[in-house]
Amino acid sequence: MTEVDDWRAALAEAGELRPAIVTAILSAHGDRGGRAIDAVAEQRVKQYRDFTVVVGYESEYVIEDGGCTCKDSQYNLDADEQCWHALAVEIAERIDAVDHHDMWYSDVHDFM
Repeated sequence: MTEVDDWRAALAEAGELRPAIVTAILSAHGDRGGRAIDAVAEQRVKQYRDFTVVVGYESEYVIEDGGCTCKDSQYNLDADEQCWHALAVEIAERIDAVDHHDMWYSDVHDFM
């Protein structure tokens, strides 16, 4: 198992962000892991009928199948790396911290 697999398994089993798991996420992902944890703590992971969205600092980013619409994901990361938005979704799903909205994101986004 990799370092990433270890924290994923530990988080799924614990169902909460414990100090050792936070340390493992930060060790594996550095600043991206820290930003992801902050986003989860601030309830910025939103699940709509059509997409999962993470509210970032400047925009909202659609996460689909582990991929993200952010520039970091598109230009800076290797295939086995994830941006902090995608990490936030993984963390939030494992600790049941996704903010669910019974509406279409495409409808909400049109109003913004």
